[in-house]
Amino acid sequence: MSYRLLALDLDGTLLRNDHSVDPRDIAAIAELQAAGVTVTIVTGRLHSGSTAAARACAIEGTIACVEGSHLIELATGTSLAHHGITEDLSAILRGTVGSHGLAGFVFDAAGIHHDHSGAPYAGYVSTWSPNLRIVEEEVAWQTSALAAVAIGEPDAVAAAHAVIRGHAEHLFSVSFPVSACPGKHAVLVRAAGPSKGTALAELCRVAGCTLADAVAIGDWVNDIPMFEVAGRSFAMGSSPDHVRDKATDVLTTTAGAGGGIAEAIKRAWG
Repeated sequence: MSYRLLALDLDGTLLRNDHSVDPRDIAAIAELQAAGVTVTIVTGRLHSGSTAAARACAIEGTIACVEGSHLIELATGTSLAHHGITEDLSAILRGTVGSHGLAGFVFDAAGIHHDHSGAPYAGYVSTWSPNLRIVEEEVAWQTSALAAVAIGEPDAVAAAHAVIRGHAEHLFSVSFPVSACPGKHAVLVRAAGPSKGTALAELCRVAGCTLADAVAIGDWVNDIPMFEVAGRSFAMGSSPDHVRDKATDVLTTTAGAGGGIAEAIKRAWG
């Protein structure tokens, strides 16, 4: 089968450990683009955290950010979809983050807002976007939020997450240890509904192809919805077993090493 679209995760997939793109991957992507295949990005990052990788690979069309919450056309900056957190839910999140003593980071289309309590974690959070702005706590939440991240002690994060899960009908949330900040945990929250799978479906519609025409490459749990709908999917060799099991193929290349995209392109397109 001749696939018509390639969807790339960024961290742990396209990007190496130093956040650069391997020249082998750039060359393979360029060859695919020259053959008329649409190459796009489906990432948890914000738009502003994705543009450098897109430029490195000459990706100029529509990409999906914040795990499908924001679809944006790179050439014009036009938002094609924006699934944000409502004002009422933002108010609940603000109260929950504050009452549990967590450092809150609010993501919008332009970047990330946080107050001074977030300073120790700013380097870690900048992975989502380099555009961080320190503001008063109240001001941080006065934006059209696409997502929020709260960081703190594990018990406090767990307690806050329990409150947030009470709104699971409207909010997707996941908690995890922060490897860059030993001893700290985080919870990420965004609107329920969007996923990398829904994003891939919309990207295929924009490109004029079907999901069966799409190849997806990723490395983590949030890539599973994309794997489940793509015609063919590749998990990085170092992906957790439950992620590898959801992909049609597993790469020999490990996350952060570079060359995985070139390997997948060779296997899918020959």
